[in-house]
Amino acid sequence: MPGIVIQSPQQTNTAALAEAAFEDAPTLHPETSYVCVGDTIDTDQQEGFLRGHGTQVVDGTLMATVCGVIQRVNKLISVVPVKNRYNPELGDVVVGRVTEVANKRWRIDLRSMQAAALMLSAVNLPGGVQRRRTAEDELNMRTVYAEGDLISAEVQSFYADGAIALHTRSLKYGKLANGQMVEVPPTLIKRQKQHFTTLEGTGVQLILGLNGVIWVSAETKPAPEAPKPSVDSNAQPPAVRTVSQAERHAIARVANCIRALAKLFFSIHPTSILNVYTASLDQQVPITAITQEAMLADIAGREAALRHGED
Repeated sequence: MPGIVIQSPQQTNTAALAEAAFEDAPTLHPETSYVCVGDTIDTDQQEGFLRGHGTQVVDGTLMATVCGVIQRVNKLISVVPVKNRYNPELGDVVVGRVTEVANKRWRIDLRSMQAAALMLSAVNLPGGVQRRRTAEDELNMRTVYAEGDLISAEVQSFYADGAIALHTRSLKYGKLANGQMVEVPPTLIKRQKQHFTTLEGTGVQLILGLNGVIWVSAETKPAPEAPKPSVDSNAQPPAVRTVSQAERHAIARVANCIRALAKLFFSIHPTSILNVYTASLDQQVPITAITQEAMLADIAGREAALRHGED
């Protein structure tokens, strides 16, 4: 029988910090309506409304069954949960871990409802050879990706039952090395045009996976004499190299800045990460103290001041 989960004091303090900082701060989206389980959803006396996900009709009244944001699309009324598993969309950049090498495919854990599938035909062969996959290629699948490897990929397609198909047919996708992984709620990752970015002045590269997995690594600079790879060439996995102490410190600081934003449930994007990174350096905050109460209060205060300035 599962035990009762009691909220930790640290979580309570974090919520209290955010509540105190934003008590008088204006909201960024005044038109957004938040509801909790059991709250009544106003239908504006709309006739023939459609009940969407996260809602239930009780005695003729539309009520929320999850905590989240009310979403209205024409007559359809639904509630988008604040925290939920990753729901894929076509073209999403994701970061996942190989859990199994199966028949002509790899199973990838994306923190979604089901494990994603990366087909052998959806990856580049060594050397960028363009040909049909053979039985020999299937036997050598572990030389491309093995169990436990962390990879970046793109959502190629998804199906109604939750199954996801990935591909890595690009130079920017593939096996990841020389960094660390940070997991956050998928709803905090802001959708952008570019999810591969380098934080200016930090020497750190980011892959902001829309499934809530962020890869923080040292910046890779190609050698000047290295020829520029062609579009048809295969992206070789990054060589595992010795990361300098300064690079490790920068990676750890950026990773803890992301964890601090996630604790406060703030939107995570390059600008917000860089702001926290710069503030922690200006105040000479130790890396291990970035996720502690004093720094969290400062981050929340800065965000509240920013919203007051925009009001």
